[in-house]
Amino acid sequence: MLKIAVFGGTFNPFHIGHYEILKALNGNDMFDKVLVIPDRIPPHKDYSYDVPDSDRIEMCRIVCEDFEKAELSLIEFEREGKSYTVDTIKALKKLYPDAEFFVTCGGDMVKTLDTWYNFDELKNISSFIAFNRAKDKSFHKEIERLGTLGADITVLDNQITDISSSELREHLDRKFLPKKVWEYVNKRGIYKQ
Repeated sequence: MLKIAVFGGTFNPFHIGHYEILKALNGNDMFDKVLVIPDRIPPHKDYSYDVPDSDRIEMCRIVCEDFEKAELSLIEFEREGKSYTVDTIKALKKLYPDAEFFVTCGGDMVKTLDTWYNFDELKNISSFIAFNRAKDKSFHKEIERLGTLGADITVLDNQITDISSSELREHLDRKFLPKKVWEYVNKRGIYKQ
């Protein structure tokens, strides 16, 4: 059975923490494919980007070039409305009927996972991969709590840089962006105040 890691996000910008997660997923023998899926309209954040979707998509595309298993998917741009993960997984199941899916979460998302839209359905059609980006002490308690709710979560202990996209947009720092993304952002003049 094909095992697919689903790595979604706003990727505004695609920063070094995202890159490290993608590298960890790509290098893990557990997965055959990693789908990088930029949100069209994220349900958990205000939709107020100054950056066009085309630039967020292009940042994802150029990063995917670095990883053999990574593939850009625009599945959330193929439907109207908010980009609910449960709807994305259901759409992916139609494309890959024999695959097993693993939704990727950073530690911050783990804390709110059971509040996601149709979480009860989502946990029945997908497993989860979690990264403790901030090395939060409450992370493992949250994993245990979600397990009691029936969520199948695998924790990967790779070292991931904890960086805030919103802070990075305000104060762009080269050391927190993959090289190709830094070059693209500079060339396009994105995030210039």
